[in-house]
Amino acid sequence: MTTASDPGIAHAGSLLRPYWKLVLCGLLLGLVGGGSVASLLAVVNKGLYAGSGDIGSLVATFAGLCALIVIGSVGSDISANVVGQRIVASLRKSLAAKILMAPIDQLESYRAHRLIPVLTKDVDAISDFAFFFPAFLVSGVIVAGCLVYLAVLSWPLFLVTAALIALGSLAHVRARQRGMSGFNLARQYEDDLQKHYRTIAEGAKELRLHRPRRHHVHVDLIQRTVERISDVQISAINLLVTARALGTVLLFLVIGTALLLRPLLWPDSPPSVSSGFVLVLLFMRGPIDQLIGMLPSLGRAQVAMRRIAELSEHFATAERDLLDEPSQRLGERIDSIELRGVSYAFQAASGDKSFVLGPIDLRISRGEIVFIVGENGSGKTTLIKLLLGLYVPDDGVLLRDGTPVLSETRDDYRQLFTTVFSDYFLFDSLLQDGVETPELARRYLDRLELAHKVSIENGAFSTTDLSTGQRKRLALINAWIEGRPVLVFDEWAADQDPAFRHVFYTELLADLKRLGKTIIVISHDDRYFHCADRIVRLRDGRIHEDGPVQTAEIARARRSSKSRRQHDVASHQPSRA
Repeated sequence: MTTASDPGIAHAGSLLRPYWKLVLCGLLLGLVGGGSVASLLAVVNKGLYAGSGDIGSLVATFAGLCALIVIGSVGSDISANVVGQRIVASLRKSLAAKILMAPIDQLESYRAHRLIPVLTKDVDAISDFAFFFPAFLVSGVIVAGCLVYLAVLSWPLFLVTAALIALGSLAHVRARQRGMSGFNLARQYEDDLQKHYRTIAEGAKELRLHRPRRHHVHVDLIQRTVERISDVQISAINLLVTARALGTVLLFLVIGTALLLRPLLWPDSPPSVSSGFVLVLLFMRGPIDQLIGMLPSLGRAQVAMRRIAELSEHFATAERDLLDEPSQRLGERIDSIELRGVSYAFQAASGDKSFVLGPIDLRISRGEIVFIVGENGSGKTTLIKLLLGLYVPDDGVLLRDGTPVLSETRDDYRQLFTTVFSDYFLFDSLLQDGVETPELARRYLDRLELAHKVSIENGAFSTTDLSTGQRKRLALINAWIEGRPVLVFDEWAADQDPAFRHVFYTELLADLKRLGKTIIVISHDDRYFHCADRIVRLRDGRIHEDGPVQTAEIARARRSSKSRRQHDVASHQPSRA
């Protein structure tokens, strides 16, 4: 059952607060419209028994009430619609801001298949209810006005009517509670369905080559999840529909009670009391049905608001200035980056042992080329994210030029880096303050042999629809022209052919070093270890070795590299008959 401590209610209250004047105006207009409807019913009931002398006043009253109904209904509709759409727009902006400011480790743990439905389906559910909310509000006011008129007609009959309506409302509340449980369960299944959709989109090639797995994904995962969602939604909505039908029967029971009890218990009451009750109750059926029909939409909106509130709470961050206007770039020079006694632990699944990186002591000086190497799972990428300031250490301190990097300076520190991660995202736009950016980009497109496929149009790449290796070359161009003092490459050469791999290690890194850049490379290419100034080896989350590349190792790597290049060249020569 929803309580006042429900995060969804608190979140909805915070969203409504900026528009309280418009909400109040809409409520007042709704009260005017609903009250006018109830008054109009009273005029109609009075007109049934009025004499010819009362016609003029009745017509004037009738016309005035019709005008008030139009003003109240249209005004409340407009105000509620404006508030609803403003809230949806505010939600979308707020969620985007929350994601942009979310700590990276929390964002990574939340997973895209849980995040995307909140941004789309949950916001859409609130948008749908916002569209129907004006009618929901007006119907509620009309029902309240009609009940007031019934009380004016006859208190005894009103009390009987109210008791039966309370009984029906209790049944609706119970049905709605069970329906809400169904909507919650269906929403959980929809997260699973989103995950399965990602599976068939991203794993299309593998599924085409593996018939048993394809059948398992199609039947056991997608079809079964879809059927679960369908069954749960059908059960929840059927329950509400059944309650609605029982409510209609109960309404006619109230009408029958009014007709039967009046001559037995109140024989002296005028006929206008019975006719008024019947008229009002018959009219109330429409607004009541409308209210009940909107309960599923209201239930889904409540579930959606609760999910949005949970996401907002989950993505709380200490860095509040991440969305401020970009300030003037800080000095480009950085003399050293240091991790001092740093450790970081990942949250482990239930029953598993968590992976811990550290404690780590590492200092990287300006102009160095540092290779970070180690087996898969040794902690290389985690170490990089700590160096970049993307992860906040559990223990220890991150220092820039000997000064600790704190939460208020962490984003300024991050602006010193350009990265190409192994799971990078390629932006097609080129952002740099200098006016020579397009010319620089064209020069690098020529050097990386992409000019025949990609051009620069309106400050952006003309296309990013390229092979994996070519897309990484575009990412390298983006990194190059940003002109930041530290560049980080996470397995950049893994998707390149031998020729470009050689160019990257022996030419591009050397060019960047001559420009005074600090370069950090995660690599498994031991044939090119001689291109580094230092090699940092990780093993099981700890630094196993940290030192300059030895002379003998350089010579061995160069001999190995030369031999492999000759083999690569020979393997690419056309055969001669």
